[in-house]
Amino acid sequence: MAAYIFRRLMFMIPTLLGIMVINFAIIQFAPGGPVERVIAQLKGMDGGTRLTGGGGDFSSAMAASQGEAYRGRQGLDPEFVKSLEKQFGFDKPPLTRFFNMVWNYARFDFGESYYRNVKVIDLIVEKMPVSISLGLWTTLITMLISIPLGISKAVRDGSRFDVVTSSIVAVGYAVPNFLFAVLLIVLFAGGTYFSWFPLRGLTSENWSELSLLGKAGDYAWHLVLPLTAMVISGFATTTLLTKNSFLDEVRKQYVVTARAKGLTESRILYGHVFRNAMLIVISGFPAAFISIFFTGALLIETTFSLDGLGLLSYESAIKRDYPVVFGTLYIFSLVGLLTALISDITYTLVDPRIDFEARET
Repeated sequence: MAAYIFRRLMFMIPTLLGIMVINFAIIQFAPGGPVERVIAQLKGMDGGTRLTGGGGDFSSAMAASQGEAYRGRQGLDPEFVKSLEKQFGFDKPPLTRFFNMVWNYARFDFGESYYRNVKVIDLIVEKMPVSISLGLWTTLITMLISIPLGISKAVRDGSRFDVVTSSIVAVGYAVPNFLFAVLLIVLFAGGTYFSWFPLRGLTSENWSELSLLGKAGDYAWHLVLPLTAMVISGFATTTLLTKNSFLDEVRKQYVVTARAKGLTESRILYGHVFRNAMLIVISGFPAAFISIFFTGALLIETTFSLDGLGLLSYESAIKRDYPVVFGTLYIFSLVGLLTALISDITYTLVDPRIDFEARET
């Protein structure tokens, strides 16, 4: 197993490199980079207006130090444009910038945000607790709902219960989570009908004044709508996977043998079938968590104004804050690859009969 893990870790290097190459090449052809963004903002202002941006410090300093270079109708001084390119690191050839980025990223040095004057790694660490909260709680609640529901559907396959729940699962699978989020806001967050839950954030303004129990209640109160939106659209896949796994196991010969020996259905189901049927579900837990953690929460964080990694990535892409965009992409890709490896290791822990090394030889 150690040799297999080592090979997988070594394979991550060219995979990460390929991801960064493709995205770096796309960025080179994408219009409206940070330099063009600043120039467009400057051209839309008069000589006495100060440029503002996401962080304010960089933009104000740039406008204050270079404001005299703006000539109104005559356009911008070429020297000023060159200074902008140098400030953003675009004064070097693309290959030089790419290899510098690869060398820095290998040492987990992601540089600083263009507009916030904060290190990218510090931004990621700052926003991560929000995304972890959403990802962890969504995954746990989804599993707590999906696994019992999937088992019940397998036991009652073809019954009215199975048909009704399948319809609910189909709706949950078909409708995107952000549409559920909008519906919940309209219904319960002061949109049109009720104002039972807060619209934004994970804590109230008086969070620091609350007791420990009050903080826990306030935190849970803010999570109700985001988690509901994510769980409704996320439990369908796990439910169907659980049902199909149990149905496959129930039809196998060892179940027929157990019934012939006189074992009760409950003993057969939970004493023999459960472990084999849950192999795929349990081993897929790390991947499910990461999927929700990195991708599923993006629109939910934006909809509910939750300051997490999803919202950070979205705002950085809109502002062309490339250090944050590439830094988060690198982290997401690395964690995704590690999660795939953890899923394989989990397979072997749940079922020792699986041997990935034997399959490769």
